[in-house]
Amino acid sequence: MTEIQQLKYFVSGKWLESSTDKYMDVYDPSRGEVIARTPCCTRDEVESAIASAKAAFPQWSRTPVMRRVKVLYKFRQLVEEHLEELTYLVARENGKVWSEAEGDILKVLEPVEHACAIPTLMMGESLQDTSTGYDTVLYREPVGVFAGIVPWNFPGMIPMGWMAPLCIATGNTLVIKAASMTPMTAMRLTELWQEAGLPDGVLNVVTCSRNESELFLTHPDVNGVSFVGSTSVGMHIYATAAAHGKRVQALCEAKNHGLVMEDAPLERTAAGIINSSFGCAGERCMALPVIVAHEAIADQLVEQLVKFAKALNVGPAYDKQSQLGPVVTDAHRKSVVSWIEKGVEEGAHLVLDGRDVTVEGHDSGFYLGPTIFDYVTPDMTVGEEEIFGPVLCVKRVKSFDEGLELMNQNRFANGSVIFTNSGHYAREFSMRTHGGMVGVNVGIPVPVGIFPFTGHKQSFFGDLHVLGKDGVRFYTETKAVTTRWFDEEEKQRTTVDTWDGSVGGSGA
Repeated sequence: MTEIQQLKYFVSGKWLESSTDKYMDVYDPSRGEVIARTPCCTRDEVESAIASAKAAFPQWSRTPVMRRVKVLYKFRQLVEEHLEELTYLVARENGKVWSEAEGDILKVLEPVEHACAIPTLMMGESLQDTSTGYDTVLYREPVGVFAGIVPWNFPGMIPMGWMAPLCIATGNTLVIKAASMTPMTAMRLTELWQEAGLPDGVLNVVTCSRNESELFLTHPDVNGVSFVGSTSVGMHIYATAAAHGKRVQALCEAKNHGLVMEDAPLERTAAGIINSSFGCAGERCMALPVIVAHEAIADQLVEQLVKFAKALNVGPAYDKQSQLGPVVTDAHRKSVVSWIEKGVEEGAHLVLDGRDVTVEGHDSGFYLGPTIFDYVTPDMTVGEEEIFGPVLCVKRVKSFDEGLELMNQNRFANGSVIFTNSGHYAREFSMRTHGGMVGVNVGIPVPVGIFPFTGHKQSFFGDLHVLGKDGVRFYTETKAVTTRWFDEEEKQRTTVDTWDGSVGGSGA
């Protein structure tokens, strides 16, 4: 048994002991042991984090952008130097296997690199002589204090990749509500931000319950909220924060579908599906938990899927030989098991059952093996709702159009995929699918950070997505400045020209 660490919260450049009497357990899912306890910060402590961010905003927002990005360059260097340590932290508290945990941290670097281009991304527009003697310049300016409410499944990438880099680079300040189940990675990365030279108060980190989190949605000093989590909570955050005049981006649940046509190379396709469906133990919103198979090749495809799934090495996250790690907590394991039981009750064919998997020497770990259902129909909830675990459902269709229609009936639309060698099918699918991120023979169609993460329907609420140019717009507001200067003769005039902004107006 390891010593249980008592965590702190971070405000105004200092790690502070909480006055709360409520702490939340952080587990090592591979062993099923509590490794830390994180505070449920009090309302006053959350308010102090918001106040810290507000106090830091004036000076940070006026810091020249070229100086701001120097902090990001240094932070990137420090993350690279500490890559192995950070990878271990993710694996230990989340349960991702080593390669996936390393990928989580590398996905911090990618948005940082994007944000390092902020001097050009924030450049506005200008036009001389919008009317005679009048010039107009459009500026992009920081907005103020933002709150980031993050989930447990990507403890590095989401808070310190999707949220912090663009928010900070554009001159805003930020309060992160780290996930109580996996806060240690975000806290260690916060230390690296501090070491990189980020001024006190620009980034603050708390852990708390939903009750205290409500402050972010209503507090007058918070200008915007970025959220990743469940659809029910996302809808509440979007409605409440928007009603209080805040910018909101709420990234929510998914049930991504992949259509496999009769011309797809089956073995290669099946291998790609296994990685998409069971990577990160299925605990990601861009997993591929549903395959829609053309009936002409469905039997062979399922056979290949079962073969590849059985070959996965289930083991502890920090063992580099493991290919499928544990799920995050025992409670979540029980939730996924209940979904498997639900699928059986609904009549789906359970062709591979992962409920009884064991890992030698890790009997208390939160393990589930890969699970595959066949003959899943649209009326079965197991194929329609997000399970967030290593469970794959196969639906069968007779044609491309039937498959596309079935996929588009789902209320979520984060991503969608087609496996085919037909350019016609690929083009039609890309145009007609509801999915916001589309893959053609790509099982996880997440674009690189210079593009936005574009979920649709009930997978996203808001106007501007994270990352890409959308992310820059979310963290900035525009200001148009129109100027006119007078020569000596004009200074002597007693008549006053009026400017109404129209082409050919007074003074033209």
